[in-house]
Amino acid sequence: MQPVLLASANGDVGMEAAWAILAVGGSALDAVEAGTRCVEDNPDDHSVGYGGYPNLLGEVELDASIMDGCTLRAGAVGALRGYRHAISVARRVMDELPHVLLVGDGAARFADEIGMQAENLLTPEAEHAYREGISGRLPDDFRDAQGALIGDLLRRATGLATDPERVAGTVNFLAIDTQGNIASAVSTSGWAWKYPGRLGDSPIIGAGNYADNRYGAAACTGWGELAIRASTARSVVLYLQQGLALEDACRAAFADLAAFERDPQRVLMSMVALDRAGNMCAVSTSAERTFVYRTAAMKKHKRTARLHLPLVP
Repeated sequence: MQPVLLASANGDVGMEAAWAILAVGGSALDAVEAGTRCVEDNPDDHSVGYGGYPNLLGEVELDASIMDGCTLRAGAVGALRGYRHAISVARRVMDELPHVLLVGDGAARFADEIGMQAENLLTPEAEHAYREGISGRLPDDFRDAQGALIGDLLRRATGLATDPERVAGTVNFLAIDTQGNIASAVSTSGWAWKYPGRLGDSPIIGAGNYADNRYGAAACTGWGELAIRASTARSVVLYLQQGLALEDACRAAFADLAAFERDPQRVLMSMVALDRAGNMCAVSTSAERTFVYRTAAMKKHKRTARLHLPLVP
């Protein structure tokens, strides 16, 4: 089988590292992890890893998941603080623990136990954006706020996070290796200024990430709460299992999203997907979104437009 690699647009910094593994017959799992780590290292990407935008308290919390389409094994971490390579922690959860998902202090404890280096993930640039965008608009006693005040703060903070890239940024990698095995990886710092401990779809297998050698794979970025409710990534694979072509499967999964929101035009969702034959599809509810991909016939990766799928009731 000829290898295939695709990623969300911000994955361009990791395409070479991922392809270098696939090109020599390496595994799809190793490739998607390597590509994702490059994005997690990029301080200019404020939606993933080091330099990610923080939560309401100014703390960077990371979510990530990885899935092996050959065995359907998966690993994930959520609300991980202090360790930039969330995808590698997720990989070790998959490989070394009888669990799928670790969160919060447990995820950080495991990261420390496997020898990850703890660090402050809040870069000066991200901290400045936080202070300009939110800390000055919240009362000084937020950390001690209780009851009704919490609800008021949440409503106000949600209104502040209006930049789609801040709200919905995530990196997705999908790959097929020379053995025909499929793998998927997703990593994010989540919704900027989110309530502490919030998990989106990225660490939820079936919501933001799913891979199955028999049919294909999909990974999402966007309004994570909606992808959780609709099981969007798994839906694509199920539609492939039912015999739909890849683009039709993506369209059907996006049509499902419209049923979960009173105003579908408010929905922000993007997705990359592939089937077991190596066909690719990338879609978005927003116009002019792009993704990156590479096949064995190409000398380097290419960026191209996603299919625009605005949701209608």
